[in-house]
Amino acid sequence: MKKQTLDYLGVSAFCESMAMMLRSGIQTDEAIALLQSGSTREAGVLAAGLAAMKERIDRGESLAGAMRESGIFPRYAVQMAEKGDASGRLEDVLFRLADYYRDQKTVSEKIRNAVTYPAAMLVLIIAVLAVMLTMVLPAFTEVYDSLTGSLAASSYRYIRISYGFCWAALVVMVVLAAALLIGMTFWDRGRRDAVEGILSRIPICRALLENMGMFRFTSALGTLIASGEMQDKAVEESIPMTDCRAVEEKLRRCAARMQEGHGIAQAAYDEGLFEPVYGRMLLAGERSGNMEDVLRRLTALLGENSGHMTDRLVGIVDPLLSGVLMVTVGISLLSVMLPLIGMMNSVG
Repeated sequence: MKKQTLDYLGVSAFCESMAMMLRSGIQTDEAIALLQSGSTREAGVLAAGLAAMKERIDRGESLAGAMRESGIFPRYAVQMAEKGDASGRLEDVLFRLADYYRDQKTVSEKIRNAVTYPAAMLVLIIAVLAVMLTMVLPAFTEVYDSLTGSLAASSYRYIRISYGFCWAALVVMVVLAAALLIGMTFWDRGRRDAVEGILSRIPICRALLENMGMFRFTSALGTLIASGEMQDKAVEESIPMTDCRAVEEKLRRCAARMQEGHGIAQAAYDEGLFEPVYGRMLLAGERSGNMEDVLRRLTALLGENSGHMTDRLVGIVDPLLSGVLMVTVGISLLSVMLPLIGMMNSVG
């Protein structure tokens, strides 16, 4: 059975708590003991992980080694802690990790909401169409048969149009729901390339994926540089964190330019990795020696931009699906009401 790991918020809280205690002069074993005493009422992942970490640290292992052996932390967090420990900047790295996983939590929730709402709307539309086809339209047909004995040819045409329109809309909605379910399954099982290949054909989705990839890259790069890593190696190690093929290709070209002697800021600016205003920020930060602060600011800006783009995507999908529901129901009801209007006119 696979061992459970901490979620983003749990990792962020742990890293921030440890960083604050280490900065205040508390030893690692004492800090773990304090965290452990605060979680004695919990029997969850963190409590079990802290117990395992305390045992390892008492044996003389480092914080990063204890984190690795506990099995509750993501591989990236463990690697960053190792680099911070080796460079003597563990506190700074832990603070950066806390920010990184807090931002990851915010972005992941935005994406989850962006997927959940359309899925709920699709289920609602499918349910409404099913009710229309199995209850509403047959009820109108029976009423007309009982009133007139049989429907005229023109009336049958309207009913057939209504049935045909509802069936067509139902098939489309079922296909969309199945595609969404398959996409989510592939994404969870590590088949992100296939899903991204499809989404990248939609301009707004492509822009969102690339922005999120850049967000993850700048966050990882800032953490690695804060740990004392050299720029070229930091870039190489940050590339796999993007989870976006288009961004990785741009970053590979930047890494190649860095091998020719360019700095990360100049290489990124030449390759158009960032928007011009962000590229100039990075250039100014490199030349002034404030690269870490600029990367932190860029990470925050890219995270905010990802949130705005996700909200914009939801804002497009929401009225679109609502419009499909209203138009489908409206046309269907209008189609079944036209024979009644004709009968009323003939009686009058």
